[in-house]
Amino acid sequence: MKALPFGPLLPVCRIGQGTWRLDDDARPGALAALRAGLDAGMTHVDTAEMYGEAEPLVAEAVAGRRDQIFLVSKVLPSNASKAGTLAACERSLKRLKTDRLDCYLLHWRGSAPLAETIEAFERLVSDGKILSWGVSNFDVRDLDEALAIAGAGRIACNQVLYHLEERAIEHAVIPWCERNGVAVVGYSPFGSGDFPSPSSPSGKALAAVAADVDASPRAVALAFLARRPSVFPIPKAGSAAHALDNATAGDLVLSEAQIVALDAAFPRGPKPRHLPMI
Repeated sequence: MKALPFGPLLPVCRIGQGTWRLDDDARPGALAALRAGLDAGMTHVDTAEMYGEAEPLVAEAVAGRRDQIFLVSKVLPSNASKAGTLAACERSLKRLKTDRLDCYLLHWRGSAPLAETIEAFERLVSDGKILSWGVSNFDVRDLDEALAIAGAGRIACNQVLYHLEERAIEHAVIPWCERNGVAVVGYSPFGSGDFPSPSSPSGKALAAVAADVDASPRAVALAFLARRPSVFPIPKAGSAAHALDNATAGDLVLSEAQIVALDAAFPRGPKPRHLPMI
């Protein structure tokens, strides 16, 4: 599994593992999926306090190999005051059975002053509770504000919605992040249950590329999203087989012609007025 620079941090695996709604799946299968993904090199594991039982599930999956894992969690906006962020982090650490997070994110903008959240993040860094911090669902205006508060080199990543049929972040968010050394983490890279139908024109184009490279359409989708070294997709898998298929995208490199074909099949469309999120 290829590793790439993650913002100002050490290299992180190209394809990670998301856990949103992972507890919707049967626990044994979800646990097997996470462990299979780790064995295959997908050691970037993303979770959040909002994700129900996902944090305890992740704790069980990474037990005995915590030092190999790039572990990420998120604070809810309703908890994102300075004191609330510090307390939320402690709760996540307890549920994850670890003494630190590799990265801690603000899940989305809320009513808490951003300066308070960032102050708490920096306190957690100085205390060794987190090694870095980032944001999620931030558009360029939000990113500008965070950068003005924190200064250069402090924002590790911005986690945003990104899949073949939702490419809005390519207009301004990805370029901003690349200019400022901020990694882009793409959540719901399969469209959250709305993956292109194999019978649709776009699905047929995707299947044609998949046949050319001897990979699954989902692996090709991940490779397309990760074609820029700044982007790290984090697919969820409910089974070990699905996780192993996701992992094949880590070393899959598409040709320029294949990228052009997929770009035509899944056009990014006009820049939206608001950043899409789910």
